[in-house]
Amino acid sequence: MTPARKRRLTMVVLLVAGVGLAAALMAKAFQENMNLYYEPHQVTAGEAPVDHDFRLGGMVVDGSVRREEGSLTVQFDLTDYTDTVTVNYTGILPDLFREGQGIITRGRLNQSGSFIADEVLAKHDENYMPPEVAESLKKAGKLPDGEAQ
Repeated sequence: MTPARKRRLTMVVLLVAGVGLAAALMAKAFQENMNLYYEPHQVTAGEAPVDHDFRLGGMVVDGSVRREEGSLTVQFDLTDYTDTVTVNYTGILPDLFREGQGIITRGRLNQSGSFIADEVLAKHDENYMPPEVAESLKKAGKLPDGEAQ
């Protein structure tokens, strides 16, 4: 093999290896940042990952909102009318957050089985329900027709 061909072959091999490494790093980053959606019955069944961010959605159970005196910590229950998961959140809740409405939280399940929310998203008007929550409530037979958009 001539020296020019060796150089070209080396460059092609290095280029292919570089592209392969970049693709592997991108795939790993996408996988780590993936934010899957789970319903309360999936969380209680153990299908949700522990110590990994995911979204949890459902209806806020009436009478379940508990606030710690003198702090921004709040605890409430989310249900899909099959199972219920307790959510712990520290921060300011959205103005539209209230009992009996559909919400989505983003956070993680800790080793003890508690869901620690980093973010709480509430519906933006009286007719809207997050599509994931509406779908899970339809499956459970608890959503009247025409309620979700």
